[in-house]
Amino acid sequence: MGSTGRRSSASSGRVAGARDRDGEGRARNARPRDGLGRPLPYGAEGVARQPEGVVRTPEQSVVEAQDLLDGGKPFHAHEVFEDAWKSGPEEERELWRGLAQLAVGLTHAARGNVTGGARLLRRGAGAVEQWAAESGRRRPYGMDLVGLVRWGRELADDVEGGGGVIDAGARAPRLRGRIS
Repeated sequence: MGSTGRRSSASSGRVAGARDRDGEGRARNARPRDGLGRPLPYGAEGVARQPEGVVRTPEQSVVEAQDLLDGGKPFHAHEVFEDAWKSGPEEERELWRGLAQLAVGLTHAARGNVTGGARLLRRGAGAVEQWAAESGRRRPYGMDLVGLVRWGRELADDVEGGGGVIDAGARAPRLRGRIS
C-alpha cells in the first residue's frame, strides 16, 4: 500500500477508490463507455464520448444528433441536445431539454430499463408538446415536433407492453420526419 492507504490498481495504473477528475478538478468518470453510454472497465475499448459544452448552431445540433441517433447512440445524441439546451436562447431551452429527455428515454429503453425508459420518453414528449403549444412553433429548424411527440409516446407504450430490449438505431426517431 502507498502512503494514502489505498492499493494501486495494476490493470489501470489508478489508485483504487480515487475519483477521476477533469483538468479543472471536477469529478468526471473517465471510464470508457459503450454506444449506450454504459461504463466499461478501465482499459476496455469504448466509443468516443461527445465533447461537453460545444456551442453549435441549431442546424448543426439537429444534424449531429440525427447522425448519432441513426448510429444507435442516443446517449451521445442527448449530450448534443444538452449542449443546445444550455447554450441556446432562453426561449428554446425547454425544447432542447425535452429532446434530450427523449434521447435519454431511448437510451434507457435500449438498455432494458422499462420503467425509466418509458417515463423519460413520456416526459420528453410532454415537454416538446408543451413547448410547441406555448411557442406556436411546430417545425423549428425543420424538426417535426408532432411526429416526435407521437414517436416518444408510441415507443413508451411498446417498451411497457413487453417488447423487450429495443434496438436504439432501428427505433431512432426522424427529427425532421419520415422521408417519403
